[in-house]
Amino acid sequence: MKEISWKEFEQVELRVGTILDVQDFPEARKPAFKLFIDFGEEIGTRKSSAQITELYTKEELVGKQVLAVVNFSPKQIGPFMSECLVTGLPNSEGSVVLISPDTKVCNGAKLF
Repeated sequence: MKEISWKEFEQVELRVGTILDVQDFPEARKPAFKLFIDFGEEIGTRKSSAQITELYTKEELVGKQVLAVVNFSPKQIGPFMSECLVTGLPNSEGSVVLISPDTKVCNGAKLF
């Protein structure tokens, strides 16, 4: 594992946002959803592609708060431009479990 400095960590913008809309992403190589996430007034709404179809339905994702990196450069994923990276951890079967606060917080709140 590569060590980084505290200053390097501070450059990563890990922010909380609320999922507003979820759409199927049939063009993705692996099953995925298109997420539209509200990060508050300062950042606005960002899009992300997420391979989370094994554990989540579109309906249960809408309104869920998630933690995402919002200061990566946009990444083209097939016909879709992903503007942030939603964070998650693998469960024992390798499916992605989203990282989210256990209590509602303001959209755009920064992890520290």
